[in-house]
Amino acid sequence: MELFGEHVLLQSASIDDLDFICRIETDKNLWYFEEYVESDKTIVYEEYIQKIKNEEDPKSYDFIVSAFAAKSKTPVGLAQIWNDSEFRKSWEIGFVILPEFRGKGYGREAAKLLLQLAFENLGAHKVFGMCNSNNIRSAVLMESIGMEREAIFKEELFWHNKWVDQYYFAILERDYFCRN
Repeated sequence: MELFGEHVLLQSASIDDLDFICRIETDKNLWYFEEYVESDKTIVYEEYIQKIKNEEDPKSYDFIVSAFAAKSKTPVGLAQIWNDSEFRKSWEIGFVILPEFRGKGYGREAAKLLLQLAFENLGAHKVFGMCNSNNIRSAVLMESIGMEREAIFKEELFWHNKWVDQYYFAILERDYFCRN
């Protein structure tokens, strides 16, 4: 699957992308605000092999985010969406952009494409994302694409040897279609 934006392309992760994915998923610096980062590339590799093989009834979609200009494209990050509750039709999004490509709008555009996929193709009623309360960039990005902060989970994450809050952002189907 390919999702085209103005400056980014989201392509379904494939076997050929596993080295890139493993490098991203195991890089503690990229996931600075997370409680836990898997450091074993073999575990990440096997997890993604299973996800890639399960194409018949996917409950999650993993995309390589590439910036494109003219005839070139450069992988800049990872964007994901997964079904949190089939009954409730809720999907969760996640994304990471490599540091050298941050601040150029790639993460925002990728997240908007995930919302478009969720509401226009997957039948989502609600899409949500969560972030460590210290991750201001992620919070600002989610608000910039129309998601609202609906909750603060007090001391939800044990991060850097202390308890910190987690923000919960969401957008409903009706609000998405009113904005677009």
